[in-house]
Amino acid sequence: MKVGDNFPGFNISAKGLSIQRKKMNIIAENIANSDVRNANGIPYKRKFLSVIQKQDPFQFQGIPPQSTLRLNTTNEAHISNSPDITLNQSGDDDSSLVANQQQDNSPGEVVYMPDSPYANEKGYVQMSNVNIIDEMVQMIAATRSYEANLTALNSSKQMAKDSLEI
Repeated sequence: MKVGDNFPGFNISAKGLSIQRKKMNIIAENIANSDVRNANGIPYKRKFLSVIQKQDPFQFQGIPPQSTLRLNTTNEAHISNSPDITLNQSGDDDSSLVANQQQDNSPGEVVYMPDSPYANEKGYVQMSNVNIIDEMVQMIAATRSYEANLTALNSSKQMAKDSLEI
């Protein structure tokens, strides 16, 4: 979701909100399907969100990756030895991050249940690789990240609103 080119803070927060929402949806799906098997009796495999940066991290609104700035003064004697400021730009563009859903193919826990129709010849059943406790911890972390992005968005909005009142 891109908000507008004039407010890059909005775009950064909006992208963070979008990624955390996707993450929470995947976690909720994992929790809901932790005891589900498909038609072949194969247990549900945990899904997770992989966030990838798809473009050069130093590409930012046409500014070179490393720029040196010098402080402009009205009189050179005011600040005679002002240091040069070096900027390292990072990619904050809305399209720089891509969130992909992936499947965790690690094996789940093996439980002895000889009466189960899914048991092997020794009586063991392969369970889902979803750990409810880990998923809940991930859900809390995603919720907190979502709230932090929402706070940053509201702060950016308030700054933009206050700047209009000057």
